[in-house]
Amino acid sequence: MILFQNGDLSVRRLEQEDAPLLVRWLSDPAVLEYYEGRDCPHDLERVQTNFYESEEEGLYRGIVQYMGQDIGYIQFYPVGREELTEYGYADYTGKVYGMDQFIGEPQLWSQGIGSLLVGGMVKHLLEAEQADLIVMDPQCWNHRALRVYEKIGFVRSKLLPEHELHEGEWRDCWLLTYTPAH
Repeated sequence: MILFQNGDLSVRRLEQEDAPLLVRWLSDPAVLEYYEGRDCPHDLERVQTNFYESEEEGLYRGIVQYMGQDIGYIQFYPVGREELTEYGYADYTGKVYGMDQFIGEPQLWSQGIGSLLVGGMVKHLLEAEQADLIVMDPQCWNHRALRVYEKIGFVRSKLLPEHELHEGEWRDCWLLTYTPAH
């Protein structure tokens, strides 16, 4: 079942048969440089543990397709109280969603596909999930991703020092927020 479509891009639910795709993408050093870290390659056991055995309430895991080809991964989830507090939204009462994604085929990078993906997911979260706020926390050095997110309408809301362990170092991240225009 297709969750949403945006031009030649669509997102469908992650299935057990997709595990070899995740292994391939998450063992590619080019992908790992930006997602998880090159020191964290995934084999089938690690993919099973991280993507199929861990259940978080409200978490949606999907496969990104472009022109009918599986090319990446996306997930979205309602943001919990602890994370909201860390982000400075402890008293926020609206529906807040977080999202994470990657394109697992490096030859497709820098072709506008990320903008189709993020823009389509934002539209889905606003319309289907009734999100009041969407957040992401990319690492500060990931300029290509930051450009895509800001082009869609995300804004840098807060610096999160030493927020994410990546390749053996605690990295600074930006809290990016997207608030719909009412």
